[in-house]
Amino acid sequence: MPKEGGQDNFAKDVSDFGETQITRSDDSSFSSTNHPNHDQSPVANTRVFRRRWLMLFIFVLVFMTNAFQWIQFSIINNLITKYYGVESSTVDWTSLVFMVVYIPFIIPGAWIMDKLGLRVTVLLGAIGTAAAAWINAVGVAPDLFYVVLIGQTVASVAQIFLLGVSPNVAAVWFGADQVSLACSIGVFGNQIGVALGFLIPPMLVHDHENPEDIGTDLRFMLYIIAGFCTALLFAVIFGFQAKPPVPPSGAQCSSEKQSSGSFSGYFTSLKKIITNHGFMLLFVSYGINVGVFYAMSTLLNQTVLLHFPGEEKNAGRIGLTLVVCGMFGSVLFGAILDKTHKFKETTLATYVFALVGMVAYTFTFQLEYISVTFITAGIAGFFMTGYLPVGFEFGTELTYPEPEVTSAGLLNASAQIFGIIFTLLGGWLLATYGSMVCNGLLSSALLIGVVMTFPIRSDLRRQKANRKSMIAVVEGAKDNPLPVSA
Repeated sequence: MPKEGGQDNFAKDVSDFGETQITRSDDSSFSSTNHPNHDQSPVANTRVFRRRWLMLFIFVLVFMTNAFQWIQFSIINNLITKYYGVESSTVDWTSLVFMVVYIPFIIPGAWIMDKLGLRVTVLLGAIGTAAAAWINAVGVAPDLFYVVLIGQTVASVAQIFLLGVSPNVAAVWFGADQVSLACSIGVFGNQIGVALGFLIPPMLVHDHENPEDIGTDLRFMLYIIAGFCTALLFAVIFGFQAKPPVPPSGAQCSSEKQSSGSFSGYFTSLKKIITNHGFMLLFVSYGINVGVFYAMSTLLNQTVLLHFPGEEKNAGRIGLTLVVCGMFGSVLFGAILDKTHKFKETTLATYVFALVGMVAYTFTFQLEYISVTFITAGIAGFFMTGYLPVGFEFGTELTYPEPEVTSAGLLNASAQIFGIIFTLLGGWLLATYGSMVCNGLLSSALLIGVVMTFPIRSDLRRQKANRKSMIAVVEGAKDNPLPVSA
């Protein structure tokens, strides 16, 4: 395998993948490899590679299969209770376990990610996801619900190595003008998985008089998932790379120089992040927003069937609508961030409209028209799920040059904590007082999150680092102009 950063290998990579051009202030372009001062600035030795899209695509698929397993049982809660003979609140734990496991393991997990690198991190996620899928398939028997919980626990451990990695994949492989979009596409994998988790189980697992027939449908679905996860594991083994030979941006170049693989270095970084006032406000507000989404998704089957009995398939389709609209929101807001760099403004706007969508979703159940519920769920999902990459990227900006996996991991830990609280409390309120009180609680929580977003200062440290790097290389170009051809 070629050594990273060597000049001969660098030249080979240029011919294989094409090279990035850096634009000077006078709009003339010059090659970063030919500039005489290219070693004096972080930007001068930066390039992006076409293979970055393959790395992102593989990661998205692995993330997708893990996210699918999070919701695959909850969305057919009534059928799982019928087949296994357990309470609906017990089935909720097939989703809740993802939140519970994440909290204690995120700090050691983030350190492992920082120390071992991107390839090993994604590989661990793929191994755990495939293993969980096979365990779930083995657990299809009326007396083996505990095996399903074991499988879901394994999947939740694998999630630790995937959930906060989107900003890291983006930063390691993508340039400054595409990093927010790439992060959005990475989060897209989670959203696709959740969307398919809402859609496919109600389509493949049907309600039968004989519970054994439900088991047959369930077994068929889980074996398909296990086979697909295994194929993706091989794709990661043979196709996913840790990082490009050359960093894609000046900020990433500086970040690599400052990173430390030691445990003490990790805790020093962690201390800097948790003493960052702006990030801690985002920590709570992000957790509220995503925690509300987790609770809303986990309780969706029970909420819909409470108002529309026998509409299991439409419950899944409402969930699909929720997430698919969020996909469009994620990509749109990621593109807006790359174009405008208005991180706080975009974060606040998406939050406010997520609140409006949740309030509308809460009251439309009282109309008893399921078509209206589709519309309001779509509006809520567009902004609530679209907020995910925006929050990730804002957190990265506030904490740069600390590792992206650490800030993203903390944000996700906050989301899990609030997700557990809102799901357990919301489930009790739903069963005791109905959907109005349950969803009213979630709407009130979002209002608190909006209020907490206002005081966050727009301290965009990564943007400042990229600007300084670009200024340095432009100044170098002025001091050492390129020879003019006759």
